[in-house]
Amino acid sequence: MSVAHPLRAYAAVTAAYWAFMLSDGALRMLVLLHFNSLGFTPIQLAYLFLLYEVAGILTNLAAGWLAARFGLAATLYAGLALQIAALAALAQMDPGWGITASVVFVMAVQGVSGVAKDLAKMSSKSAVKLLAPSEDGGLFRWVAALTGSKNAVKGLGFFLGAALLALAGFQAAVWGMAAVLAVILLAVVLFLPAGLPGRMKGADTWAGWRSTDPRVNRLSLARMFLFGARDVWFVVGIPVYFQAVLSDGTAEGRREAFFLIGGFLALWIIAYGAVQAFAPRILGGKGQPEAATVQRAIRWAGLLVPIPFLLALAAFVAGDPADWLSATLVAGLMLFGFVFAVNSSVHSYLILAFGAANRITRDVGFYYMANAAGRLIGTLLSGLSFQLGGLPLCLATAGLMALASWLAARRLGSV
Repeated sequence: MSVAHPLRAYAAVTAAYWAFMLSDGALRMLVLLHFNSLGFTPIQLAYLFLLYEVAGILTNLAAGWLAARFGLAATLYAGLALQIAALAALAQMDPGWGITASVVFVMAVQGVSGVAKDLAKMSSKSAVKLLAPSEDGGLFRWVAALTGSKNAVKGLGFFLGAALLALAGFQAAVWGMAAVLAVILLAVVLFLPAGLPGRMKGADTWAGWRSTDPRVNRLSLARMFLFGARDVWFVVGIPVYFQAVLSDGTAEGRREAFFLIGGFLALWIIAYGAVQAFAPRILGGKGQPEAATVQRAIRWAGLLVPIPFLLALAAFVAGDPADWLSATLVAGLMLFGFVFAVNSSVHSYLILAFGAANRITRDVGFYYMANAAGRLIGTLLSGLSFQLGGLPLCLATAGLMALASWLAARRLGSV
């Protein structure tokens, strides 16, 4: 399906995705740091994000069918609109509510945000498949540019969320983000070029949500464990650990900790996005055979495995927090981010290379359902492992997930 002015359409889709991911990153940091400062335990903090990930799984099962039936533009608009609604609802939370009521309410709002995020992501990635030039490695370059820039913007969102919490407070920050996102949605509706793919033939039935291509299914399994390996330490473990180390318990100390933690996570995400954008060069340049890309995917999956295990060993040996451990964690997690980014980028290319054009929204939806399942598992294990065994168990669990991702990726070479 051809689209008039594909570069303009690509720019509009990317801009909408940037706006969404900026708010998504900011919202995650706002919720995590605000409720951790209120005294929530690590497992309670994990609960806040569980429905977000469950919603992502269910949304990706349905999103491919919805996009095929109603069009990618419609699902993109729906994702932005739902995120605005989630922010507006979160601003209504009463600080006087008890722990249980607060957890249930925030879980529900995060569930709506999870639906929004995966509608926007699936719409953007599927549109690239149909807009990108087919020659000279165009698909890999366009996907790398979208995913790399998206993660840089989301990283900025992490810092923005922490800064807004420190400077403006929780409610003002949430209302401000909702207002900005509403303006972005209006602009995208007005300026998105006509011709972005609409309803596709044969989209009237729900059947066929799981791919018939074993490469898509095996890649999705590897993706699930890959993102589980990241979120085991990223969602609860490392932020809570550093907030305990950096904050002296005073209001000023908490604000400084917000900035430092938000800054580190923002730097990690931005660096991760930059590596993704350069992944085509790292992985061997233009026009390489698909089989060679698969072998590189297997190799890079294996390189990730030892990093969290070595960090877990360092945390176990250190026992109590120490300056050398903090420096080791920062360096080690940045290395983890580099290898993780290459893995993620090659996955994003392979799913579009494997996916059939006549069912690309279904294949991408199934793949991102696996992505959301990995985040769900990682989120739950992040709170649980940190509460049961502290940072060493948290990082060792991440290592086990990375090992499972490598084992799953190895099966791609036998298809």
